[in-house]
Amino acid sequence: MTLELMLFIAAILFGILLYWRESTGNVSYRFFNKLLNSKELQMKATDKKGFVYQQSFLLRLVFISILFLVGMVIFQFLIPIEIGTISLFASMIAGTLIGTYIAGLIFKSSKLIDEQADSLENIVQDTIEKGKDFIEDLKTNDVEVRENSKKVEEAPKEQEKSARERLKDKGLL
Repeated sequence: MTLELMLFIAAILFGILLYWRESTGNVSYRFFNKLLNSKELQMKATDKKGFVYQQSFLLRLVFISILFLVGMVIFQFLIPIEIGTISLFASMIAGTLIGTYIAGLIFKSSKLIDEQADSLENIVQDTIEKGKDFIEDLKTNDVEVRENSKKVEEAPKEQEKSARERLKDKGLL
C-alpha cells in the first residue's frame, strides 16, 4: 500500500512534468506523426498538439498506458524481480492522468490571470477604496451617535406641571 501511494504521488508529479514539457515543445509527437502519416495527413507547423497536451481523455489514457506498458516491459528485462503488479500499473496511470489535468488547470488559470491582471488590479483597488469609505462612515456615524446620546443625556428636562396643577389650570380643582 505504501509503495502504491508513493508511486501515485510520483505519477502525479510525472504527469505535471509531462504536460509542461509537451506544452513547451512537442518534438516527439511531431516525429511519430511524420513517421506514421503521409505528407497530406501530417500536422501543421503551428499545431501544438502532443501526446497529452491538447488531447482528449481517451487518447491521453491510451498514450499514457502505452508509455507505462513499454516502461514496465523494459523494467522487467533490466531487473528480473517481479514488482510490476496490476495495482501499481493502474495507480501510475491514474496518477499521471490526474497530474496532466492538474497541470492543464494551472496553465489555464495562469493564462486567465495574465489576461485579466489589469481588471483584477482595478477591482482590488475599488474594493479597497470602498472599504476605506465604509470604515470612515462607521467612524463618523459612531461619533455622531455618541454626541447625540450625550446631548440627550445632558439636556435638562423641562419642569413639567404636576397633575394637580394641570387640573387647577383646567378649573377642575
